[in-house]
Amino acid sequence: MKISNIPFCTTDWRKIPPTEHPGVVGKALWRTLQVGDIRVRLVEYTAGYVADHWCSRGHILLVLEGTLLTELKDGRRFELGPMMSYQVSDDDGAHRSSTETGAKLFIVD
Repeated sequence: MKISNIPFCTTDWRKIPPTEHPGVVGKALWRTLQVGDIRVRLVEYTAGYVADHWCSRGHILLVLEGTLLTELKDGRRFELGPMMSYQVSDDDGAHRSSTETGAKLFIVD
């Protein structure tokens, strides 16, 4: 990821309306800021959420609250709690997320 041509700015995430994205079970609420080629999101997963697809996009993801289970298509599984992150590049480790308890995430991709 190369960050360029983005002037300094601040974001009040409370003022960005959420969009709803259903999972196989539960839903994800995204507050999204698109700045050039960079997408920055504050995402909340409801309790019991299971993603409806395998994602191959690169991300930098930080868990702010709750517990996130990330499963890779190759079968590996990782449990992340508050202040834990993962980093993955495009097309390197198709993954999907779920949570039993719900989770709040900060994601840059």
